[in-house]
Amino acid sequence: MKLSSRVEARLRRKKRVRRRLKGTTDKPRLTVFKSAKHIYAQIIDDSTARTLVEASSLSKDIKPQLQGKGGNKDGATLIGGFIAKRALEKGIKRVIFDRNGFLYHGRIKALAAAARQSGLEF
Repeated sequence: MKLSSRVEARLRRKKRVRRRLKGTTDKPRLTVFKSAKHIYAQIIDDSTARTLVEASSLSKDIKPQLQGKGGNKDGATLIGGFIAKRALEKGIKRVIFDRNGFLYHGRIKALAAAARQSGLEF
C-alpha cells in the first residue's frame, strides 16, 4: 500500500512526538484526529489503555449544532468546548495535548484554544 508523502510526513511526526507523550491517570492525553469532513477528539489514559472521554463531529449530541460544519474551524471550536465540558464533568482538569502529527494550525489550533477557554489546562 502506497501512502502519499504528506501522510507519511504526518505519521513520522506522530511517531516522533508520541515517543515523549504518555497520558497518565493524573494527566491523560487529549488526542485529535481530523479528516476532510470531520474532527475527532479523545482523552486517553495510557497507563490503563482506556478512553475516558470522547467527542467528534459525528456524536449524536453535537451533530445537530454543527449543521455540516464538521470540517471547518467553527466545528473544531464546538468540539473543543464540548470535550472540555465532558472532561470537567468527569473531574479531568489537566491534560497533555497530542496533535497526532498534524500541524498546530487551523482546526487543530481552534480545537485546542476552545478546550483551554472552556477550562482544560495544557
